[in-house]
Amino acid sequence: MGGLLWLLQWPIRALILLIVGQIGPLGVEMASFGTALLSAISIALLGTLLIWPLKLLLGPVWAVTTLFGIIPLSWLFNWLITIILFGLAAWLIPGFRLKNGLVSAILGALVYSVLSSVVLKFLGLEVPLTRAMALAS
Repeated sequence: MGGLLWLLQWPIRALILLIVGQIGPLGVEMASFGTALLSAISIALLGTLLIWPLKLLLGPVWAVTTLFGIIPLSWLFNWLITIILFGLAAWLIPGFRLKNGLVSAILGALVYSVLSSVVLKFLGLEVPLTRAMALAS
């Protein structure tokens, strides 16, 4: 069922990327729906391939800044990973451009994450992180 949910999420996430591209102050440019589809799949694949290396790389910083999990800042590191994936996808996909560099990546990733969560939850297509991790391993 997880694969089917992902296939249903893919065009929705692409539409959300198009919406993010239409919000002028963010500085995110999306050339077409095809570019958005390719970008959505790239963000997902990069996330699948890079989640563990990024968590290992950021793990020591997370441990120190959260006092080994005592201070609940995990959301901040998940958002940082989303920014990295968003920026990588923009770097890899022609037609997906971040006009203001890091600022566009930060704002675009934030809006993309929030809109994706709200829309997918509303449609009942959200895969909880723990279930998604179980499917991946």
